[in-house]
Amino acid sequence: MPDEAARDSASKNGPLKGDCDVKERTHYCLIAELFEYPAEDFPRKVREITDCVSNRYPEAAAALNRLLDLLPAADVAAMQELFLRSFDVQAITTLDVGYVLFGDDYKRGKLLAHLSREHRTVENDCRKELADHLPNMLRLIGMHPDQALVEELVSEILAPALRAMIGEFSAERIQRKNESYKKHYKTIIDTPPVSREAVTLYQLALKALYAVFEQDFALAEASVPAATNDFFASLQRENQIEEKATAAHEG
Repeated sequence: MPDEAARDSASKNGPLKGDCDVKERTHYCLIAELFEYPAEDFPRKVREITDCVSNRYPEAAAALNRLLDLLPAADVAAMQELFLRSFDVQAITTLDVGYVLFGDDYKRGKLLAHLSREHRTVENDCRKELADHLPNMLRLIGMHPDQALVEELVSEILAPALRAMIGEFSAERIQRKNESYKKHYKTIIDTPPVSREAVTLYQLALKALYAVFEQDFALAEASVPAATNDFFASLQRENQIEEKATAAHEG
């Protein structure tokens, strides 16, 4: 990320070199809605996003059309359960991008500090979530005037995190997580009555976003570094810590 001196210079002397018209990135503010807790209007929002990307991003549109086919649009509770199973309670992955990459390593703390500053710069309201929450980061890159900063966030943080998140939806990874959850919690939260493919429909949303990144930022897969944190291993560690704390309390 640009250092403080460069940021101060930009505020006094105009845009940093590499700045561009933010209007070219406003679609990311709309795409952020894909990863918010769904309400009754969620199917309408997905259709709006699909229409927005259909001409310029056909691969992303195809993924979102498939998501719409699988989405239990008439059942708000089912949509919400799918979201929770994907990103929150007994989750497949997490939407906290820094945690995906770094776990509880100090590097995540540094990332959160940098991101918080940039959110304040563009007056982006992070609501009740942390600065590295995916919807907040998407709104940040949709609002920030510094193109060089945005490109760095995408190539160094968002793209590798998305690849790791998409990988967590593989059948093998999901089975391992379910076995871990069942071992530590004795039960698995019920899956809503949807098809097996629908259970992982948020993978389509993540793939759609990555397809947009690939086209906007000319990502080269070989140059994108692998995630440094194993989400499944982190879950196991958290479960073990919680299990030991419970045993100590009961003892």
